[in-house]
Amino acid sequence: MALAAVIIVGCAAPERKEESKVFYPEPPELPRIQFLASFTGSQDIQSKQSAFDVFLTGKEGGSVLQKPYGVAVYDGKIYVCDTMQGVRIFDFEKKTFGGLQGAHGLGNLLQPINISVDKDGNKYITDPARGQVLMFDKNDFFVRAFGTPGVWRPVDAAAFEDRVYVVDVKNAEIRVFDRETGDLLKKFGQKGEPKDILVLPTNIAFDHDGYLYVSDSGRFQVVEFDRDGHERATIGELGSEPTKFARPKGVALDRNGNLYVADAAFDSIQVFNKDHRLLLFFGKGGTGPGDLELPAKVAINYDSVKYFTKYADPGFEIEYIIAVTSQLGDHMVNVYGFGKEKGKKYPTDEELAKQLQEKWEALQKEKDEKTKDEEEKSREIKKTY
Repeated sequence: MALAAVIIVGCAAPERKEESKVFYPEPPELPRIQFLASFTGSQDIQSKQSAFDVFLTGKEGGSVLQKPYGVAVYDGKIYVCDTMQGVRIFDFEKKTFGGLQGAHGLGNLLQPINISVDKDGNKYITDPARGQVLMFDKNDFFVRAFGTPGVWRPVDAAAFEDRVYVVDVKNAEIRVFDRETGDLLKKFGQKGEPKDILVLPTNIAFDHDGYLYVSDSGRFQVVEFDRDGHERATIGELGSEPTKFARPKGVALDRNGNLYVADAAFDSIQVFNKDHRLLLFFGKGGTGPGDLELPAKVAINYDSVKYFTKYADPGFEIEYIIAVTSQLGDHMVNVYGFGKEKGKKYPTDEELAKQLQEKWEALQKEKDEKTKDEEEKSREIKKTY
């Protein structure tokens, strides 16, 4: 009976430390995003290892992420590309943390860096060490590989309709493949196309209209293309202020066409509307709840909200979740909820963008006036001497 009691206690569900309620923007502004929880290893989702298992194996512990980059959410699971361990999966239905079932044999992964999921549940995993993009079906079994090893370096991929678009960082271009045959159909963005040159492309994502967004750390911008490879617009420029980037990485779009961009240099995510005007930003460097440390990828999901509502404030209604990876620290996958506070009237995205623009212009004016005053004082001092 004593042994049974020990086993029962040892198998109890893990007690997660209560996280502080963190909202963005900060009060007194109306909240739009709440930090919900972070996940780094088996201890965040699995039941504790039983005392009997420890007695049998002689060791206690679990597994944790080591160097995550890519992330995707699908069907109650968070898929994380760990460049040191392969693809790791947090399964919230089964409450397990493990590997990708089909990642062996022809589906063996060497150094997966990014992952995306299409509407049918197919996964596209880029493996620059293998030199290919691997496709797995909705049950995580290997389907086919795209590309020829040795001639390129794929770092991100996204499917739209019958095509798969891949970022080739080695040749600074986008390669387009037939999803069913794996044949290379075209390339764009490469050198020799002055209007469409990419410098250091890193991540891609599609909106619902089929426009492709490519984050380019060499241009310090996100570039919008149509599916034929024609540049339509750019978002951002080099700088340390809102609307600007230093090292843009992961990109994602919600159903309204709002663009989320992770900046690894500033440890934050900026959100732009369809007109490319800044709506808000969230996250900051640090080790506290909701903080980021070298963020890499951002993913949005509407279908798995039910697994995270228990972390939300009772007065905050979640519309969709946002997952962000950090490459360092103890909180390697942060999950946020986008929503609204119950019973409150919120401004439209257009009104919010206008408010932010007005605030930004006021700050710029204040900064310019301060600089002008300092220059005037400096001239007066020089006259004195």
